[in-house]
Amino acid sequence: MTAKTVFERRRLRGLYAITPETADAGELVALVRAALDGGARLVQYRSKHAAAGARARQAEALLLLCRDRGVPLIVNDDIELAIAVSADGLHLGRGDGDPREARSRLPDAILGVSCYDDPARAVAAAGAGADYVGIGSVFASQTKPRAIRSGLAALAEAKRLARIPVAAIGGITPSNAAEAVAAGADMIAVITSLFGSPDVAGAARALSRPFDTEADSHVRTQPAAL
Repeated sequence: MTAKTVFERRRLRGLYAITPETADAGELVALVRAALDGGARLVQYRSKHAAAGARARQAEALLLLCRDRGVPLIVNDDIELAIAVSADGLHLGRGDGDPREARSRLPDAILGVSCYDDPARAVAAAGAGADYVGIGSVFASQTKPRAIRSGLAALAEAKRLARIPVAAIGGITPSNAAEAVAAGADMIAVITSLFGSPDVAGAARALSRPFDTEADSHVRTQPAAL
């Protein structure tokens, strides 16, 4: 394993593509490829319903694609799967495990923690070793319509207090992505308005537009494996 550098940690910025549920690994790879073509900078493999074997096959296929593009693949919720496929990182939601334990088992991985509408939780996650936190739902979400709304103020406060990158999630579209970035989001995490689009690459380009003026927006860095 190659330890992450400070430079790599600071590259947690841009469109964060979170995969939709699908049983077809080929379809999933094609969708993610289109998102990467459009400018996605990170990918999270999220599957709540597939069997363990299918999840492993999908994660492995996505990892090959992401490694080829120099983009980190983060596994949602499942530390054993992240370790098994040598993913680049792990994301933990509420009840999905202790960030301190995850950090001890994955010392060189990217570690993200969902903090919902609670900046204090973001501070605790940073102290436990998280590389970034997720705040949201910042807007009304089609994927999680019952999710607590954090609003942009909680995002800005989490960024100020935790002092690590913040991913805005929930209801983000091309029309409001710039608001989240202006409020302090380093990343915008998107499922529906990206993968629900008939033109995934085009949607990725539109969602990435708030980051387009950054000098290094075209650069890709090969992330460290677990």
